[in-house]
Amino acid sequence: MLGFLFRRLTAEPARGAALFDSITREARRPHWYSEGKIPDTLDGRFAVLATILALTLVRLEQAQSAGADVSVALTERFVAVMESEHRELGLGDPTLGKTVRKLVGSLARRTALWRLAASGERDWAEAARESLYKGSVAPEALGHCAEALERLWARLGRAGIDELERGEFE
Repeated sequence: MLGFLFRRLTAEPARGAALFDSITREARRPHWYSEGKIPDTLDGRFAVLATILALTLVRLEQAQSAGADVSVALTERFVAVMESEHRELGLGDPTLGKTVRKLVGSLARRTALWRLAASGERDWAEAARESLYKGSVAPEALGHCAEALERLWARLGRAGIDELERGEFE
């Protein structure tokens, strides 16, 4: 009722939060770790999250200027969450910046990889292998993840930019 008087005291949702939360929910789905055989470790979970985030960024790039603000907000949210999570893990200020820069670099490499896969310049399954796994992987596990990522890509493609910004691509 008195919200108009206290707008500055009411925290607004962080830009990019809704989309990042949807990406996080997708990355937490058990099939990545069971059928996809991605190790259920910090590194494995990061690989799934960064892969899904990279695919989303490529989708937003396709919308050109309409997706630019959403892309920036999503990337900023990623950096904020990674910084917060690593602080909780006990990383302090001297190493935190370097670690977050490394994670952002990893996201950038994945985004470049998926940009090529989405345009048909890279094989989709090979992109999945490079993006999700550090070593060798069973063909059926790789096939599962490649197919799951293709389905996700189709869902992202069907969603409009406004829907994506609200995290509605499910």
